[in-house]
Amino acid sequence: MQAVPRLEASVTIQAGWLAETEVISRMKLNHIALTLAALMCGASVAGYTARPTSKAAEKGNAVSLDATVPKAFGDWSELPDQGAQVVNPQTKELLDKLYSQILTRTYINGQGYRIMLSMAYGDDQRGGLQAHRPEVCYPAQGFKLGEVSDGPLQTAFGPIDVRRLKTSLGRRNEPVTYWLTVGDQVIRSAFDKRIAQIKLGLTGQIPDGLLFRVSSIDDNDERGFAMQQKFAADMMAAVPPAARKQLSGLALDKLSPG
Repeated sequence: MQAVPRLEASVTIQAGWLAETEVISRMKLNHIALTLAALMCGASVAGYTARPTSKAAEKGNAVSLDATVPKAFGDWSELPDQGAQVVNPQTKELLDKLYSQILTRTYINGQGYRIMLSMAYGDDQRGGLQAHRPEVCYPAQGFKLGEVSDGPLQTAFGPIDVRRLKTSLGRRNEPVTYWLTVGDQVIRSAFDKRIAQIKLGLTGQIPDGLLFRVSSIDDNDERGFAMQQKFAADMMAAVPPAARKQLSGLALDKLSPG
């Protein structure tokens, strides 16, 4: 007869424990919900405060292509009035929208080899204002796109990660070497670009960027790529260290041998 009261007491204790557990669980859930809400709010505020508002020139990082790129360096010198030979596979309206500066020149060396240089700088590389890659633009203008390969372009200051294209239009065979930058960093992928944009955004700077493209009319693609490599390496050695960093992301000083 004593077992019934004991059973009732046990049931009462278990019910109380379950009720207390439920209350604690609800409190924990409410705490988690409040924590998540606070984190989301904080992220929103941080995103707003870190939103870039200043362009590179306003942050003291102005780029002047015409003043920075020498008209003669190493064995290369500019051929006047030859800019029209450089293919700009985009309409002028689109070029003006995408870029704030465009530089096109043709250079010749002592052996008569010609390199066509096209540089385009945009002080706002967000969204639809981002630079267009040549492997997209060239075919849009009727060029046949052949092999595309990525690799280093060697200089005395380290390698630049570049992309090389084999293109042709009728009898015109035009190997192309190019790279893209955001800020002073060469980007190889969409991930690289996003990381570079975030880094600049945290400083309050609107991401800027550069397209550096060299090409030559040459039936021998490998010779063309080799001459483009020499041209770019010679140019990087000729420009001031700060400009070199802006144009290619390269180190300010030459690498030590070995």
